[in-house]
Amino acid sequence: MDVKKEVSMNSKLRKYLTVIALGLAGGSIYFLPYVKFVFYDAQIASMGINNTQSGILMTMYTVANMILYIPGGILADKISAKKALVVSLGLTSVLAYIYAFTMKSFAVSMMIWLALSLTTAFVFWSSLMKAVRIIGTEEEQGFMYGLYYACNGITNALTNAFALKFFNTAGGDLQEGFFRAVLSGGSIAIVAGILLMVLMKDNKAAKGSTAAAAVDEDKFKFSDVGKILRSPIVWIASFVIFCGDGIYTSVSYFNPYLTEVIGVAPSDSSLISVIRNGLMLLAPVGGLLADKVFKSTCKWLTTSFLIVGALFASVLFIPASINPTAASVYTLIPSAVAMMLYGVVFSVMSEAGIPRMLTGTAIGIASIIGYVPDSLYSLIFGGFLDKFGGHGYNYIFIFLIVSCVIGATFAVIVRRMGLKAAKQNK
Repeated sequence: MDVKKEVSMNSKLRKYLTVIALGLAGGSIYFLPYVKFVFYDAQIASMGINNTQSGILMTMYTVANMILYIPGGILADKISAKKALVVSLGLTSVLAYIYAFTMKSFAVSMMIWLALSLTTAFVFWSSLMKAVRIIGTEEEQGFMYGLYYACNGITNALTNAFALKFFNTAGGDLQEGFFRAVLSGGSIAIVAGILLMVLMKDNKAAKGSTAAAAVDEDKFKFSDVGKILRSPIVWIASFVIFCGDGIYTSVSYFNPYLTEVIGVAPSDSSLISVIRNGLMLLAPVGGLLADKVFKSTCKWLTTSFLIVGALFASVLFIPASINPTAASVYTLIPSAVAMMLYGVVFSVMSEAGIPRMLTGTAIGIASIIGYVPDSLYSLIFGGFLDKFGGHGYNYIFIFLIVSCVIGATFAVIVRRMGLKAAKQNK
Protein backbone atom coordinates (compact mmCIF):
# COMPACT_ATOMS: atom_id res chain seq x y z
CA MET A 1 0.00 0.00 0.00
CA ASP A 2 1.21 3.51 -0.83
CA VAL A 3 2.65 5.23 2.26
CA LYS A 4 0.70 8.43 1.65
CA LYS A 5 -2.57 6.50 1.31
CA GLU A 6 -1.84 4.55 4.47
CA VAL A 7 -1.14 7.75 6.41
CA SER A 8 -4.34 9.27 5.01
CA MET A 9 -6.38 6.22 6.04
CA ASN A 10 -4.84 6.23 9.52
CA SER A 11 -5.56 9.94 9.87
CA LYS A 12 -9.18 9.47 8.79
CA LEU A 13 -9.63 6.51 11.14
CA ARG A 14 -8.23 8.54 14.02
CA LYS A 15 -10.55 11.39 13.17
CA TYR A 16 -13.66 9.22 13.34
CA LEU A 17 -12.44 7.41 16.46
CA THR A 18 -11.94 10.81 18.10
CA VAL A 19 -15.51 11.84 17.28
CA ILE A 20 -16.72 8.55 18.77
CA ALA A 21 -14.65 9.26 21.90
CA LEU A 22 -16.17 12.75 22.06
CA GLY A 23 -19.59 11.11 21.83
CA LEU A 24 -18.65 8.90 24.78
CA ALA A 25 -17.52 12.00 26.68
CA GLY A 26 -20.78 13.83 26.04
CA GLY A 27 -22.87 10.74 26.70
CA SER A 28 -21.22 9.83 30.00
CA ILE A 29 -20.36 13.09 31.72
CA TYR A 30 -24.01 13.98 32.33
CA PHE A 31 -24.78 10.69 34.08
CA LEU A 32 -24.53 12.15 37.58
CA PRO A 33 -26.23 15.55 37.05
CA TYR A 34 -29.25 13.80 35.52
CA VAL A 35 -29.09 10.59 37.57
CA LYS A 36 -32.61 11.26 38.92
CA PHE A 37 -34.12 10.58 35.52
CA VAL A 38 -32.96 6.97 35.69
CA PHE A 39 -32.78 6.30 39.44
CA TYR A 40 -35.36 8.74 40.82
CA ASP A 41 -36.81 6.61 43.63
CA ALA A 42 -33.44 5.11 44.51
CA GLN A 43 -31.83 8.54 44.80
CA ILE A 44 -34.64 9.87 47.00
CA ALA A 45 -34.41 6.84 49.30
CA SER A 46 -30.61 6.80 49.43
CA MET A 47 -30.28 10.51 50.20
CA GLY A 48 -33.27 10.64 52.52
CA ILE A 49 -34.67 13.72 50.77
CA ASN A 50 -38.08 14.72 49.41
CA ASN A 51 -39.19 15.60 45.89
CA THR A 52 -38.72 19.32 46.49
CA GLN A 53 -35.11 18.86 47.56
CA SER A 54 -34.51 16.71 44.49
CA GLY A 55 -35.88 19.55 42.37
CA ILE A 56 -33.62 22.04 44.17
CA LEU A 57 -30.52 20.12 43.08
CA MET A 58 -31.58 20.20 39.42
CA THR A 59 -32.63 23.86 39.57
CA MET A 60 -29.28 24.86 41.10
CA TYR A 61 -27.47 22.95 38.39
CA THR A 62 -29.41 24.37 35.44
CA VAL A 63 -29.27 27.97 36.70
CA ALA A 64 -25.51 27.71 37.31
CA ASN A 65 -25.11 26.28 33.79
CA MET A 66 -26.87 29.28 32.27
CA ILE A 67 -24.58 31.65 34.16
CA LEU A 68 -21.41 29.80 33.19
CA TYR A 69 -22.01 29.14 29.46
CA ILE A 70 -20.64 32.45 28.13
CA PRO A 71 -17.58 32.81 30.43
CA GLY A 72 -16.90 29.11 29.85
CA GLY A 73 -17.13 29.64 26.11
CA ILE A 74 -14.67 32.52 26.26
CA LEU A 75 -12.25 30.40 28.30
CA ALA A 76 -12.71 27.48 25.88
CA ASP A 77 -11.38 29.74 23.12
CA LYS A 78 -8.33 30.60 25.19
CA ILE A 79 -7.18 27.16 26.37
CA SER A 80 -6.56 23.73 24.89
CA ALA A 81 -9.80 21.92 24.10
CA LYS A 82 -8.15 18.56 24.77
CA LYS A 83 -6.95 19.58 28.22
CA ALA A 84 -10.28 21.20 29.08
CA LEU A 85 -12.19 18.04 28.15
CA VAL A 86 -9.86 15.59 29.88
CA VAL A 87 -9.73 17.60 33.11
CA SER A 88 -13.50 18.11 33.13
CA LEU A 89 -14.17 14.41 32.62
CA GLY A 90 -11.74 13.40 35.36
CA LEU A 91 -13.13 15.90 37.87
CA THR A 92 -16.69 14.79 37.12
CA SER A 93 -15.79 11.22 37.99
CA VAL A 94 -14.13 12.44 41.19
CA LEU A 95 -17.36 14.26 42.11
CA ALA A 96 -19.30 11.05 41.47
CA TYR A 97 -17.06 9.17 43.89
CA ILE A 98 -17.38 11.89 46.55
CA TYR A 99 -21.16 11.89 46.13
CA ALA A 100 -21.34 8.10 46.46
CA PHE A 101 -19.80 8.28 49.93
CA THR A 102 -21.47 11.50 51.14
CA MET A 103 -24.96 11.36 49.62
CA LYS A 104 -26.61 11.33 53.05
CA SER A 105 -25.58 14.98 53.46
CA PHE A 106 -27.87 17.20 51.42
CA ALA A 107 -25.58 20.19 51.99
CA VAL A 108 -22.63 18.32 50.47
CA SER A 109 -24.83 17.18 47.59
CA MET A 110 -25.79 20.78 46.85
CA MET A 111 -22.12 21.73 46.68
CA ILE A 112 -21.48 18.75 44.40
CA TRP A 113 -24.28 19.75 42.01
CA LEU A 114 -22.91 23.28 41.85
CA ALA A 115 -19.46 21.86 41.19
CA LEU A 116 -20.95 19.71 38.43
CA SER A 117 -21.86 22.93 36.62
CA LEU A 118 -18.16 23.79 36.62
CA THR A 119 -17.08 20.38 35.32
CA THR A 120 -19.88 19.63 32.84
CA ALA A 121 -21.02 23.03 31.55
CA PHE A 122 -18.48 25.78 32.26
CA VAL A 123 -15.69 25.03 29.82
CA PHE A 124 -16.57 21.44 28.91
CA TRP A 125 -19.60 22.03 26.69
CA SER A 126 -18.10 24.76 24.51
CA SER A 127 -14.82 22.83 24.26
CA LEU A 128 -16.74 19.71 23.23
CA MET A 129 -18.67 21.44 20.45
CA LYS A 130 -15.54 23.28 19.37
CA ALA A 131 -13.60 20.01 19.23
CA VAL A 132 -16.23 18.44 16.96
CA ARG A 133 -15.98 21.44 14.66
CA ILE A 134 -12.20 21.59 14.31
CA ILE A 135 -11.79 17.86 13.69
CA GLY A 136 -13.62 17.86 10.37
CA THR A 137 -13.14 19.78 7.17
CA GLU A 138 -15.46 22.61 6.19
CA GLU A 139 -17.25 20.24 3.80
CA GLU A 140 -18.06 17.58 6.43
CA GLN A 141 -19.29 19.66 9.36
CA GLY A 142 -22.80 18.24 9.14
CA PHE A 143 -21.65 14.63 9.18
CA MET A 144 -19.22 15.24 12.06
CA TYR A 145 -21.92 16.75 14.26
CA GLY A 146 -24.37 14.07 13.19
CA LEU A 147 -21.90 11.31 14.02
CA TYR A 148 -21.17 12.95 17.36
CA TYR A 149 -24.85 13.08 18.35
CA ALA A 150 -25.43 9.50 17.27
CA CYS A 151 -22.49 8.34 19.40
CA ASN A 152 -23.65 10.59 22.21
CA GLY A 153 -27.09 8.99 22.26
CA ILE A 154 -25.73 5.46 22.12
CA THR A 155 -23.14 5.98 24.86
CA ASN A 156 -25.64 7.77 27.08
CA ALA A 157 -27.93 4.75 26.88
CA LEU A 158 -25.03 2.34 27.42
CA THR A 159 -23.78 4.33 30.44
CA ASN A 160 -27.22 4.16 32.05
CA ALA A 161 -27.53 0.47 31.19
CA PHE A 162 -24.08 -0.18 32.70
CA ALA A 163 -25.06 1.61 35.92
CA LEU A 164 -28.40 -0.21 35.99
CA LYS A 165 -26.59 -3.53 35.70
CA PHE A 166 -24.61 -2.77 38.85
CA PHE A 167 -27.74 -1.43 40.54
CA ASN A 168 -29.44 -4.77 40.01
CA THR A 169 -26.57 -6.65 41.69
CA ALA A 170 -27.71 -5.30 45.09
CA GLY A 171 -30.59 -7.75 45.32
CA GLY A 172 -33.33 -5.13 45.63
CA ASP A 173 -31.53 -2.96 48.21
CA LEU A 174 -32.19 0.55 46.85
CA GLN A 175 -29.45 2.29 48.79
CA GLU A 176 -26.72 -0.25 48.07
CA GLY A 177 -27.86 -0.52 44.45
CA PHE A 178 -27.78 3.25 43.98
CA PHE A 179 -24.32 3.42 45.58
CA ARG A 180 -23.04 0.86 43.09
CA ALA A 181 -24.79 2.60 40.19
CA VAL A 182 -23.17 5.95 41.01
CA LEU A 183 -19.70 4.44 41.27
CA SER A 184 -20.02 2.45 38.04
CA GLY A 185 -21.82 5.06 35.93
CA GLY A 186 -19.56 7.81 37.23
CA SER A 187 -16.46 5.90 36.13
CA ILE A 188 -17.28 5.98 32.41
CA ALA A 189 -16.23 9.63 32.16
CA ILE A 190 -12.68 8.63 33.13
CA VAL A 191 -12.65 6.06 30.31
CA ALA A 192 -13.72 8.80 27.88
CA GLY A 193 -10.98 11.08 29.21
CA ILE A 194 -8.32 8.42 28.69
CA LEU A 195 -9.49 7.80 25.12
CA LEU A 196 -9.35 11.52 24.34
CA MET A 197 -5.83 11.73 25.80
CA VAL A 198 -4.75 9.04 23.34
CA LEU A 199 -6.77 9.99 20.26
CA MET A 200 -7.30 13.74 20.31
CA LYS A 201 -4.75 16.15 18.93
CA ASP A 202 -4.10 19.23 21.05
CA ASN A 203 -6.14 21.90 19.22
CA LYS A 204 -4.77 20.72 15.90
CA ALA A 205 -7.08 19.97 13.02
CA ALA A 206 -6.65 18.01 9.85
CA LYS A 207 -5.24 19.68 6.80
CA GLY A 208 -7.96 21.61 5.04
CA SER A 209 -10.13 21.69 8.15
CA THR A 210 -11.80 24.72 9.64
CA ALA A 211 -8.83 25.04 11.97
CA ALA A 212 -6.61 25.81 9.02
CA ALA A 213 -9.12 27.89 7.16
CA ALA A 214 -7.42 31.18 7.84
CA VAL A 215 -4.05 32.30 9.07
CA ASP A 216 -5.48 34.99 11.36
CA GLU A 217 -7.35 32.37 13.37
CA ASP A 218 -4.22 31.11 15.09
CA LYS A 219 -4.52 33.34 18.13
CA PHE A 220 -7.43 34.18 20.37
CA LYS A 221 -7.88 37.84 21.30
CA PHE A 222 -10.17 38.99 24.09
CA SER A 223 -10.92 42.09 22.03
CA ASP A 224 -12.73 39.84 19.55
CA VAL A 225 -15.20 38.64 22.19
CA GLY A 226 -17.05 41.95 21.99
CA LYS A 227 -17.37 41.51 18.24
CA ILE A 228 -19.01 38.12 18.73
CA LEU A 229 -21.38 39.46 21.39
CA ARG A 230 -22.39 42.31 19.05
CA SER A 231 -22.64 40.13 15.94
CA PRO A 232 -26.27 39.75 14.76
CA ILE A 233 -25.50 36.50 12.93
CA VAL A 234 -24.38 34.81 16.16
CA TRP A 235 -27.68 35.63 17.84
CA ILE A 236 -29.72 34.60 14.80
CA ALA A 237 -27.79 31.32 14.57
CA SER A 238 -28.51 30.84 18.28
CA PHE A 239 -32.23 31.05 17.57
CA VAL A 240 -31.85 28.45 14.81
CA ILE A 241 -30.44 26.18 17.53
CA PHE A 242 -33.31 27.27 19.82
CA CYS A 243 -35.87 26.14 17.25
CA GLY A 244 -33.99 22.91 16.54
CA ASP A 245 -33.74 22.02 20.22
CA GLY A 246 -37.40 22.86 20.70
CA ILE A 247 -38.44 20.43 17.98
CA TYR A 248 -36.08 17.74 19.27
CA THR A 249 -37.35 17.92 22.85
CA SER A 250 -41.00 18.20 21.84
CA VAL A 251 -41.35 15.01 19.81
CA SER A 252 -41.59 13.25 23.19
CA TYR A 253 -45.13 14.66 23.45
CA PHE A 254 -46.16 12.12 20.84
CA ASN A 255 -46.08 9.51 23.64
CA PRO A 256 -48.88 10.98 25.81
CA TYR A 257 -50.67 12.02 22.60
CA LEU A 258 -50.82 8.39 21.51
CA THR A 259 -52.21 7.19 24.85
CA GLU A 260 -54.60 10.05 25.62
CA VAL A 261 -55.92 10.89 22.15
CA ILE A 262 -55.38 7.82 19.96
CA GLY A 263 -55.92 5.23 22.70
CA VAL A 264 -52.62 3.37 22.41
CA ALA A 265 -51.83 1.16 25.40
CA PRO A 266 -49.19 2.68 27.73
CA SER A 267 -46.92 -0.33 27.25
CA ASP A 268 -47.07 0.07 23.48
CA SER A 269 -46.47 3.80 23.78
CA SER A 270 -43.37 3.09 25.87
CA LEU A 271 -42.08 0.77 23.15
CA ILE A 272 -42.63 3.50 20.56
CA SER A 273 -40.74 5.88 22.87
CA VAL A 274 -37.75 3.54 22.95
CA ILE A 275 -37.80 3.31 19.15
CA ARG A 276 -38.13 7.09 18.93
CA ASN A 277 -35.05 7.61 21.08
CA GLY A 278 -33.16 5.14 18.90
CA LEU A 279 -33.82 7.33 15.88
CA MET A 280 -30.92 9.52 17.00
CA LEU A 281 -28.85 6.99 15.05
CA LEU A 282 -30.14 8.83 11.98
CA ALA A 283 -28.24 11.98 12.96
CA PRO A 284 -25.26 11.14 10.68
CA VAL A 285 -27.72 10.71 7.80
CA GLY A 286 -28.81 14.30 8.33
CA GLY A 287 -25.16 15.28 8.31
CA LEU A 288 -24.53 13.48 5.04
CA LEU A 289 -27.59 15.14 3.49
CA ALA A 290 -26.33 18.55 4.61
CA ASP A 291 -22.78 17.94 3.34
CA LYS A 292 -23.25 15.83 0.22
CA VAL A 293 -26.74 16.59 -1.10
CA PHE A 294 -27.58 20.15 -0.02
CA LYS A 295 -23.92 21.25 0.23
CA SER A 296 -25.07 23.51 3.05
CA THR A 297 -26.16 23.00 6.65
CA CYS A 298 -28.54 25.95 6.42
CA LYS A 299 -30.20 24.60 3.27
CA TRP A 300 -30.76 21.25 4.97
CA LEU A 301 -32.05 22.92 8.14
CA THR A 302 -34.46 25.06 6.12
CA THR A 303 -35.74 22.00 4.26
CA SER A 304 -35.99 19.76 7.32
CA PHE A 305 -37.72 22.44 9.42
CA LEU A 306 -40.37 22.79 6.71
CA ILE A 307 -40.75 19.01 6.35
CA VAL A 308 -41.23 18.55 10.10
CA GLY A 309 -43.65 21.47 10.16
CA ALA A 310 -45.72 19.88 7.38
CA LEU A 311 -45.70 16.54 9.22
CA PHE A 312 -46.86 18.21 12.45
CA ALA A 313 -49.62 19.91 10.46
CA SER A 314 -50.76 16.57 9.05
CA VAL A 315 -51.11 15.18 12.58
CA LEU A 316 -53.91 17.72 13.12
CA PHE A 317 -55.95 15.86 10.51
CA ILE A 318 -55.46 12.34 11.85
CA PRO A 319 -58.99 10.93 12.42
CA ALA A 320 -59.88 9.58 15.85
CA SER A 321 -60.82 6.29 14.21
CA ILE A 322 -57.30 5.64 12.88
CA ASN A 323 -55.67 2.33 13.65
CA PRO A 324 -53.49 2.88 16.78
CA THR A 325 -50.57 1.00 15.26
CA ALA A 326 -50.70 3.13 12.11
CA ALA A 327 -50.80 6.31 14.19
CA SER A 328 -47.86 5.13 16.30
CA VAL A 329 -45.76 4.35 13.24
CA TYR A 330 -46.69 7.64 11.62
CA THR A 331 -45.45 9.67 14.61
CA LEU A 332 -42.02 8.14 14.08
CA ILE A 333 -41.70 9.95 10.72
CA PRO A 334 -41.54 13.53 12.06
CA SER A 335 -39.41 12.20 14.91
CA ALA A 336 -36.90 10.74 12.44
CA VAL A 337 -36.59 14.02 10.52
CA ALA A 338 -36.31 15.92 13.81
CA MET A 339 -33.36 13.74 14.84
CA MET A 340 -31.63 14.33 11.50
CA LEU A 341 -32.27 18.06 11.92
CA TYR A 342 -31.08 18.32 15.53
CA GLY A 343 -27.94 16.30 14.89
CA VAL A 344 -26.46 19.00 12.66
CA VAL A 345 -27.90 22.13 14.23
CA PHE A 346 -24.65 23.25 15.90
CA SER A 347 -22.79 23.06 12.59
CA VAL A 348 -24.71 26.20 11.62
CA MET A 349 -21.89 28.07 13.41
CA SER A 350 -19.49 27.11 10.64
CA GLU A 351 -21.76 28.37 7.89
CA ALA A 352 -22.41 31.53 9.86
CA GLY A 353 -18.73 32.31 9.36
CA ILE A 354 -17.79 32.22 13.05
CA PRO A 355 -13.98 32.13 13.27
CA ARG A 356 -12.59 28.91 14.71
CA MET A 357 -10.84 30.65 17.59
CA LEU A 358 -14.16 32.18 18.70
CA THR A 359 -16.27 29.03 18.36
CA GLY A 360 -16.35 28.47 22.12
CA THR A 361 -17.67 31.96 22.83
CA ALA A 362 -20.30 31.64 20.11
CA ILE A 363 -21.40 28.25 21.42
CA GLY A 364 -21.61 29.69 24.93
CA ILE A 365 -24.09 32.30 23.67
CA ALA A 366 -25.95 29.73 21.58
CA SER A 367 -26.25 27.35 24.52
CA ILE A 368 -27.90 29.95 26.75
CA ILE A 369 -30.50 30.69 24.08
CA GLY A 370 -30.60 27.31 22.39
CA TYR A 371 -31.50 25.22 25.42
CA VAL A 372 -34.27 27.47 26.74
CA PRO A 373 -36.94 25.16 25.20
CA ASP A 374 -35.84 22.38 27.59
CA SER A 375 -37.56 24.23 30.43
CA LEU A 376 -39.82 26.78 28.69
CA TYR A 377 -41.69 24.47 26.33
CA SER A 378 -42.71 22.04 29.08
CA LEU A 379 -44.33 24.92 30.98
CA ILE A 380 -46.16 26.18 27.89
CA PHE A 381 -47.30 22.74 26.77
CA GLY A 382 -48.29 21.74 30.29
CA GLY A 383 -50.51 24.81 30.39
CA PHE A 384 -52.13 23.82 27.09
CA LEU A 385 -52.89 20.32 28.37
CA ASP A 386 -54.14 21.47 31.77
CA LYS A 387 -56.50 23.99 30.19
CA PHE A 388 -57.70 22.11 27.10
CA GLY A 389 -57.16 18.44 27.95
CA GLY A 390 -56.65 16.18 24.93
CA HIS A 391 -57.48 19.08 22.61
CA GLY A 392 -54.37 20.80 23.98
CA TYR A 393 -52.21 18.63 21.72
CA ASN A 394 -53.57 20.56 18.74
CA TYR A 395 -52.21 23.75 20.28
CA ILE A 396 -48.89 22.04 20.90
CA PHE A 397 -48.61 20.95 17.27
CA ILE A 398 -49.63 24.41 16.01
CA PHE A 399 -46.99 25.95 18.29
CA LEU A 400 -44.38 23.57 16.84
CA ILE A 401 -45.46 24.33 13.27
CA VAL A 402 -44.84 28.03 13.92
CA SER A 403 -41.48 27.15 15.50
CA CYS A 404 -40.52 25.22 12.36
CA VAL A 405 -41.38 28.16 10.11
CA ILE A 406 -39.36 30.52 12.31
CA GLY A 407 -36.43 28.09 12.36
CA ALA A 408 -36.48 27.76 8.57
CA THR A 409 -36.60 31.54 8.18
CA PHE A 410 -33.66 32.08 10.53
CA ALA A 411 -31.66 29.37 8.72
CA VAL A 412 -32.19 31.22 5.42
CA ILE A 413 -31.07 34.48 7.03
CA VAL A 414 -27.93 32.87 8.49
CA ARG A 415 -26.95 31.46 5.09
CA ARG A 416 -27.44 34.79 3.33
CA MET A 417 -25.54 36.71 5.99
CA GLY A 418 -22.78 34.09 6.01
CA LEU A 419 -22.37 34.25 2.22
CA LYS A 420 -22.35 38.05 2.32
CA ALA A 421 -19.66 38.06 5.03
CA ALA A 422 -17.59 35.53 3.08
CA LYS A 423 -17.66 37.75 -0.04
CA GLN A 424 -16.62 40.79 1.96
CA ASN A 425 -13.68 38.90 3.48
CA LYS A 426 -12.31 37.87 0.09
